[in-house]
Amino acid sequence: MKPLELLQQNLHQRVLVELRGGRSYRGVLQGFDQHMNVVLSGAEEVDADKVTPLAGLTLVRGDNVVFISP
Repeated sequence: MKPLELLQQNLHQRVLVELRGGRSYRGVLQGFDQHMNVVLSGAEEVDADKVTPLAGLTLVRGDNVVFISP
């Protein structure tokens, strides 16, 4: 199965997005494009010892994404 097909299957579901530099975001996958840019709603930044909620929609650029996990 192709990566974009997997994202399509997880559309409107909660996902974890790991970024370069060790940052992680968790939220509901609202959209994506062929560059793996993703839009999350209800997102929160997940750190080792704390969770910080983010307001509104969050756009994550695909060139920073290491992996996306359901």
